[in-house]
Amino acid sequence: MEDNNKVTPKRGFPGQKTSVQAALRWRGREGGAMAFPEPKPRGPELPQKRLKTLDCGQRAVRAVRFNVDGNYCLTCGSDKTLKLWSPLRGTLLRTYSGHGYEKVNTVQFNEEATVILSGSIDSTIRCWDCRSRRPDPIQKLDEAKDGISSVKVSDHEVLAGSVDGRVRRYDLRMGHLFSDYVGSPITCTCFSRDGQCTLVSSLDSTLRLLDKDTGELLGEYTGHKNQEYKLDCCLSERDTHVVSCSEDGKVFFWDLVEGALALALPVGPGVVQSLAYHPTEPCLLTAVGGSIQCWREETYKAEDGTG
Repeated sequence: MEDNNKVTPKRGFPGQKTSVQAALRWRGREGGAMAFPEPKPRGPELPQKRLKTLDCGQRAVRAVRFNVDGNYCLTCGSDKTLKLWSPLRGTLLRTYSGHGYEKVNTVQFNEEATVILSGSIDSTIRCWDCRSRRPDPIQKLDEAKDGISSVKVSDHEVLAGSVDGRVRRYDLRMGHLFSDYVGSPITCTCFSRDGQCTLVSSLDSTLRLLDKDTGELLGEYTGHKNQEYKLDCCLSERDTHVVSCSEDGKVFFWDLVEGALALALPVGPGVVQSLAYHPTEPCLLTAVGGSIQCWREETYKAEDGTG
C-alpha cells in the first residue's frame, strides 16, 4: 500500500518506546534545531586499524555486506556480479549473476543467510536461494520507479531505498507495502539493531534517523560529503554510533545521542562507496574502488597474536 504524502520532519521526539529512542536526548536550540556539540575524542572501541585489503575483481565494488553472524560477506560490483567471500581468509566462495545488463547497487543476506537480496539500477530487487545451485533469482520486486540504491532485511521486513526519493518497507508476513517520500534521492537505508528506527542517507549530505512506524524525524547528522554517489550508512553493533561513507575518502562516526562527530577515519584516496558493520563486534568493512578493507579497534589482537 503506497503512501503518497511527503514526510514533514517534526521538531521533537515521540514517546520513549524503544531502546534507541530512549537513549536519544533532545538538545534544542533556537527554532528547535538539533544542537551538535564540538567533536569529542574518538572512542577506543571504534574500528580504526586496517587489518586486510582484498581485491574483489569486480571493477568498482558498489556494496559490501556481512551475513548475520559476521563470518561471511557479499560484494556486488559494476561488472553486474555478486560474490560470496570469507573476508578474513580472503577466500572467494561463490559468484552469482542475473541482473542482465544493469549494474548491481546493493546486496544483503536475509537473517537466516538462506536468501540473498540485491537491488539494481534496473529498479528491481531480486532474491536468490543460497541453497540452490541455480544462478537465477527466485523472486523479483519491481515497485520502484527508479534505481534501487539500498536493501536491508530485519526479521520479516525488507527496507529499500530508491533514487525516486522513496523509502519502501515490505512486510512479508502480512503482504503489505509501506512507502515514505523523503524527496532527495535515497543513497542508503538501514534498520536500527532494535528494529524500531530507520537511518536514511540522501544526496543532500544529510543522514536522518526516523521512527520506523510513523516516519517522524528523530535526528540529523551532517559533516560528510554525499552529493554525487550512492554511499552507504549504518549503525554500529550496539546502536551507539551512526556511521557513513563519504566522497572525500573517509568514514564518519557520530555519537547517536549527542550528534557529535566521534571519528573521521581516513580510508583511501577515492570515494568510500560502501561499508558494513559486524553484527556483534567492532569490525568494519569498507569498499574503495575495486577492493574492500577490514578494520578493527586499535587494541585488537588476532588469535595468532598479530595485530
